[in-house]
Amino acid sequence: MSVKSPLLKPAPTSTHSAIAIAGHPIHAMMVSFPIAFVTGGLACDLAYWWTADAFWARMALWITGAAFVMGTLAGLVGTLDFLVVHKIRRHVASWSHFIAAVMLISLAAANWWQRVPDPEAAILPWGLFMSAVSALALGVTGWFGGKLVFHHNIGTDSDDNQ
Repeated sequence: MSVKSPLLKPAPTSTHSAIAIAGHPIHAMMVSFPIAFVTGGLACDLAYWWTADAFWARMALWITGAAFVMGTLAGLVGTLDFLVVHKIRRHVASWSHFIAAVMLISLAAANWWQRVPDPEAAILPWGLFMSAVSALALGVTGWFGGKLVFHHNIGTDSDDNQ
């Protein structure tokens, strides 16, 4: 007699990405850049607040711009997967991830744009505030993205012979 543990559920079948290179989802490869840039933008703002060195204000301008550009590119690839692979849209987490990602890209655009005229003057208080809110939005977006990968096997190969 075998006892089935509720903790050992079989993994759901994989849902492969339509936008991939040799089976590797491009969206998953691209999101590391905006993740690093949003986090780096907050770090640069904090460094400017701590040191008042104009270098950190200029770096924050460039890195928030890079967060917006790379976030937009990663978002376009993710949107293509979202639209092309109907199994992805069946999960509430995918809709939540999509909405949170659009919000995050919008925050990154606003954060960057308000810095363009005067990078130093833009940091305190609104630049730092927007970087902190962006970092929180990044956490929410990542949470839902992780839910898709680790709970729903979106973009994975768990059902393939390895």
